[in-house]
Amino acid sequence: MKSAAYLLTVSCVVLTISGCSTGSVRHSASQIDFQLVDYHVHLKGGLTLDEAIAIAEANGTRFGIAENCGLGFPVTDDLGLYAYIKKLEGKPVYKGMQAEGREWVTLFSPEAIAQFDYVFTDAMTWTDDNGNRMRLWIPEEVKFDDKQVFMDMLVERIITLMDTEPIDIYVNPTFLPAVISEEYDVLWTERRMLKVIDAAVRNDVAIEINARYRIPSERFIRLAKKAGVKFACGTNNGGRDDLGNLEYCREMILACNLTAADMFTPKPPHKKPILTKGLPGR
Repeated sequence: MKSAAYLLTVSCVVLTISGCSTGSVRHSASQIDFQLVDYHVHLKGGLTLDEAIAIAEANGTRFGIAENCGLGFPVTDDLGLYAYIKKLEGKPVYKGMQAEGREWVTLFSPEAIAQFDYVFTDAMTWTDDNGNRMRLWIPEEVKFDDKQVFMDMLVERIITLMDTEPIDIYVNPTFLPAVISEEYDVLWTERRMLKVIDAAVRNDVAIEINARYRIPSERFIRLAKKAGVKFACGTNNGGRDDLGNLEYCREMILACNLTAADMFTPKPPHKKPILTKGLPGR
């Protein structure tokens, strides 16, 4: 049994992170008639598994707890995957694998990947046509001369990862590096958006509505909904203090009239992409 002090601590954490009272959570939830799932939660910045579970329960949501897996990230092999899965066994959370960079497909076995409830990736780490590996959230690594050429290259990389990598969700969608982020609405033309959306439909890949970066745009979501894309809510928190309560996701669900039928749910074991598509080159 948890001590009174422990429960008080967790309660304080929940109220601090959610940024609202229980009443306001109920008010927001009353406008959405299905349970929200945050598929993009990390145990970082001091956030513990028990705290995450308590926060989800207090907010009336469910969490998918994901580990960063790939070259230069915390988990780089099957041993690390199995250790992470064991930590989540028996807990009321989904087991998520965040596949990092484009090298992840060479680091893990299909058998280990299949133990996760879902796999997601983004297009924030890739190599340009000149051989420069970029992590788009690090300004020093982002180098290009022509923003239009960069955008076309980014769209091509997104399409390629959806066509070749066995993923369930494309996360941090339409993210742009800081140097051009203020031009989001201009650079993400309808033509570019539709190319990404078509790839998602073709590969049965859900698109995240990201609460941290407030992307993709409402315009993108409306186009994607019209095309039949499924959506997944996600935060991509950096720690305990920025977990929030899926505020942007809630805004977009209401603004775009999304229903439970529009939302992603993990596939049954025999339909997981790692089994139906497999790893490229294997």
